[in-house]
Amino acid sequence: MSDKSETIQITDLMSQSGVGFGTSGARGLAEAMTDRVCYSYTVGFLQYLEKAGAIRPGDQVVLAGDFRPSTPRIMAAAATAVADLGYEPVNAGCIPTPALAAYALATGAASLMVTGSHIPDDRNGIKFYKPEGEVLKPDEAQIRAQSVAIPMALFDDEGAFVEGRELPAADSTALRRYISRYLDYFPSSCLAGARVLVYEHSTVAATAMTEVFGGLGADVIRRGYSDTFIPVDTEAVRPEDVELATQWAENERFDLIVSADGDGDRPLVGDEQGVWLRGDVAGVLTARFLDAEVVVTPVSSNTALEKSGWFDQVLRTRIGSPFVIEAMQQAVADGASSVVGYEANGGFLLQTPVSCDGRELAALPTRDAIIVALAVLLLARRQGVPVSQLAELLPARFTASDRLKAFPTSLSNSRITQLAEDPASAAGLFPGLGEITSVDQTDGLRMTFANSEIVHLRPSGNAPELRCYTEADSMERAGQLNADCMRQLASWRE
Repeated sequence: MSDKSETIQITDLMSQSGVGFGTSGARGLAEAMTDRVCYSYTVGFLQYLEKAGAIRPGDQVVLAGDFRPSTPRIMAAAATAVADLGYEPVNAGCIPTPALAAYALATGAASLMVTGSHIPDDRNGIKFYKPEGEVLKPDEAQIRAQSVAIPMALFDDEGAFVEGRELPAADSTALRRYISRYLDYFPSSCLAGARVLVYEHSTVAATAMTEVFGGLGADVIRRGYSDTFIPVDTEAVRPEDVELATQWAENERFDLIVSADGDGDRPLVGDEQGVWLRGDVAGVLTARFLDAEVVVTPVSSNTALEKSGWFDQVLRTRIGSPFVIEAMQQAVADGASSVVGYEANGGFLLQTPVSCDGRELAALPTRDAIIVALAVLLLARRQGVPVSQLAELLPARFTASDRLKAFPTSLSNSRITQLAEDPASAAGLFPGLGEITSVDQTDGLRMTFANSEIVHLRPSGNAPELRCYTEADSMERAGQLNADCMRQLASWRE
């Protein structure tokens, strides 16, 4: 094999390939994420960590992925880069992102999760973890700045490996430890008598959810398995999933429906009536169950968080787990001892450990789904009410969200900038809401109107989509407001 190599800066690779950093790692079209691109990204990541003294050749690097058709190929490309740089690739298999993160944190290993999360399977991504946790925005800047040498003989003109590459055999240790994380912390019969429906679809979290809820005493039923990938977005639940949950509630009894997005870090939780809970409401309830003191969440989350009066401090950030993590870290540095975070998609983060009756649930400062489902059901049992009545503990604030797909990010930014420069024009775009009383540009444009209703617009950080979040005093009104806004925003394409 020729020893010739080409040197390329990751920033230039991003421009050439269209695979760039979003709010949760590198994302792009699966066809653009060629073996060469994924190999190069992995080299850049490991090279950055090695220069920083975080890892050294010979160390293990753990890889996992979701069930997308392109995931095994991308994992193999990453594993090849790991081995070529003198590290030991460990294949943790198709497991939830939080399972990979928890294992890597406990073992002090760098890790990579190949997943496109909730987006369609024509796209994919790589999420990077340092030995101490998730890659944050300053780390991304350092990875982009890396110049990497890529052996030219490895790849053909299309960026595919000249010779096939295989992954090491999968090791189930990370998944087993993740399941034990919950079985060892919660009392073994705390869910005795409960009936839980696990909506499997194509999420890698289905096995863990089944074993955790069953291991804690619940009667578990599994429904909705799919051998093709389904892009479940917990912020914009598909009409098909709304219908499925309704049908299940009509045909059988259960106390909770539990599911997640493709990589198992964003929960999809439904009540006994087949109604899906909003992620930002589930987040407030989870923080309450864990008796958190400081709660960090993006600006898009439901304001019932502050209005509840349950927490000592609430911190708002830009959308994306890196921003939530940075704010949680700062809260701990400022002296807080009980710090959690969550996103509007429901993913919950533990910056500090949780203790109860001599047991400790270790910190896990990355999005997790299972802790939310457990907390919601256990809080309902503690309160002696069905899950459907938990929202009554909160002030009457309701949110809805939707997205315009295939909406160019540049167009979203342009339109939102125009609106921000002339907020009064929003009265015409969104009639009947009154004057704007406040504007928040922490992330996108969040407008509060005189009638207390909220409209928040922002481009997606992971795909060419325009997202719209709305908030009002009733579920029906929040949904109607969102639908009205989406119709208006559709005219922006013209």
